[in-house]
Amino acid sequence: MDDFDKKILKCLQEDATISTSALSEKVGLSTTPCWRRVQILEEKGYIEKRVAIVNKKQLNLGLTVIVNIKTSQHSKDWLDNFKTSIIHIPEVVEVLRLSGETDYSLKILVPNIEEYDRVYKEIISKIDDLYDVSSSFVMEEIKHTTKLPLNYV
Repeated sequence: MDDFDKKILKCLQEDATISTSALSEKVGLSTTPCWRRVQILEEKGYIEKRVAIVNKKQLNLGLTVIVNIKTSQHSKDWLDNFKTSIIHIPEVVEVLRLSGETDYSLKILVPNIEEYDRVYKEIISKIDDLYDVSSSFVMEEIKHTTKLPLNYV
């Protein structure tokens, strides 16, 4: 990973639809070597996929809920059931397993409280042995980015 690769990743994180010729101009390479570097970055797994970032408010998903879950179970079977159950709920857009007092944190996008209540009921009906489920409603999103820092490679 050299400075050209980092510049390529930076540009693609800002706009994955950029043409190879425009990308090559931005990073200071000719078109063919730039294209080849993108291919290598994909092959090596630095670029997992290219997606469109959709505006959640345009999709009527104006309410973001952070749900913290504590469980009394820590077995492999429980975790497998949890994963299987939670990944099939489309409103759950992020799931993190944590250290500390909270075992799992979920990010849920819904249009309103009523829809969140429906999702909440779906979660507690599918997953047994939940010790505590607490919800926080996001009042303001101060920073949200899909751009990853590139200074550690």
